[in-house]
Amino acid sequence: MKRRDALKNIGLAAGFAAITPSIFGMLQSCTSDTETWIPSYLTSDEKIVVTNLVDIIIPKTATTPAATEVGVPQFIDNYILEVLETKDQEITRTAFDRIISILKPNQDSSLDGITTEQYKALLDNHMFLSEEIDPERAANPEALNMTSSELLNQLKWMTIYGYKNSEEVGENILAYDPVPAAYYCGDLQELTGGKSYSL
Repeated sequence: MKRRDALKNIGLAAGFAAITPSIFGMLQSCTSDTETWIPSYLTSDEKIVVTNLVDIIIPKTATTPAATEVGVPQFIDNYILEVLETKDQEITRTAFDRIISILKPNQDSSLDGITTEQYKALLDNHMFLSEEIDPERAANPEALNMTSSELLNQLKWMTIYGYKNSEEVGENILAYDPVPAAYYCGDLQELTGGKSYSL
């Protein structure tokens, strides 16, 4: 398998045509209490990084909850543990180690003192939309490892996916139809007030 194909298969799950019951179960089992939550896969440092990054990707607004409020970090933890194969989990862990070393170059320091601005700088300086401009990938184009940029993009995808499919967002923010079998033809503004459907 080519490197690019392997990386595309790691957690992106772009081919999901339908949400499987196990993914729905993961979403429903997530609680919004990130303080008392004990991760199943993520280390304590990875938990801190994920919790801070998801709220930068989807922050709280006047009308919508933050990603942490709907259990997105817990979803990401469950997703990595239950969906990724062991080999892909190891690749993900190595990429997390690189991200953490960027945030705290001194291994003895704590992530608790890292500011929101530093997390934003991490995203600005290390998340690239194209692998052609990713310096880690350019330095080693055929490696099967995951670059910092690829991990950050994967976390962004999982954050958006987990957020949109959470119960709170699906039922109270997006247009929700408990029996999604009906077919509607018309303007989205007229049908849902411009909201997309949750399912």
